[in-house]
Amino acid sequence: MKKKRVFGKGTVGFLFLAYLAFLLYFLFWSEYFGRTEKIEGFQYNLEPFREIRRYISLRQAMPMLFVTNIVGNIAAFVPLGVLLPVLLPVRMKRLWVTFFLSYLLSLAVETAQTLGHVGIFDLDDIILNTAGGVLGYILYRIFRKMRVF
Repeated sequence: MKKKRVFGKGTVGFLFLAYLAFLLYFLFWSEYFGRTEKIEGFQYNLEPFREIRRYISLRQAMPMLFVTNIVGNIAAFVPLGVLLPVLLPVRMKRLWVTFFLSYLLSLAVETAQTLGHVGIFDLDDIILNTAGGVLGYILYRIFRKMRVF
């Protein structure tokens, strides 16, 4: 007898929309992350791994800064990598598709934050967010074998 899936596409679709709403709130309007304060001019970091190295070096002295910036940027996109493949057509359930869509969404977020003066365009955030999407895809594959989706 075939084991029944825990979550259907309708449930996953609802979870995906809830995730996007939650993500948008934290990325654009959350007071906790200082999104209510306007940033003067356009600020950016285009040097790969500069901020990642800085936060790693500060992890002992300022662990919450490390968790918020490194772990948080990865964790924010894990649900995307888990939920997106469930909703995509069969031929699109590939690692490279999730990688590319995670990258595009992260690039769009960083650009919108910069243009809206609610954040700094940071290449390291794009790297970490994309890694989170890939990690989510790996979890999706594990969950698939367990017949969760």
